[in-house]
Amino acid sequence: MISIGQKPNLGFQVRFADKGAVREAVFSDWVDRPTIVSVFMRANTSSCDKQMVSLAERQDEILQSGANVIGVSRDTASTLKRYALKHGIAFPLVSDPKFQFAEAVDSMVEKKMYGKTFLGPTRSAYLFDAKGKLVALVEAVDSPNHGVEVLELVEQF
Repeated sequence: MISIGQKPNLGFQVRFADKGAVREAVFSDWVDRPTIVSVFMRANTSSCDKQMVSLAERQDEILQSGANVIGVSRDTASTLKRYALKHGIAFPLVSDPKFQFAEAVDSMVEKKMYGKTFLGPTRSAYLFDAKGKLVALVEAVDSPNHGVEVLELVEQF
């Protein structure tokens, strides 16, 4: 996993859902001020829904603190568009089916589900400064309280 103080290469192209539309951009374009990147596995699953809804409930406070918020999952951008509308999520949700963000921050781990073993990203949150350097990290997200833990993290910096 990436260490505090490191600057990962976030210069990769992604599709994302934002404000009811699907667009494309370079991921690093969002990291122009303090930025929280919250990784969740899949839309419309219990723990991930709790994580993103909790973050959405605090999104105004986080944005008022001067930080950007981005959610990242392997879902398609069109799925994330519907998901954002359903849950009132006003920040960008990035479609990352190739795990480019997880590779950049070295957070791929072995997982097991239904007897199958596979690689996937950790459910973590990252706080980057305006220059793309990692300044704080939540290695294990507390799904129902994620909004509060992210807000506290942002307020520390």
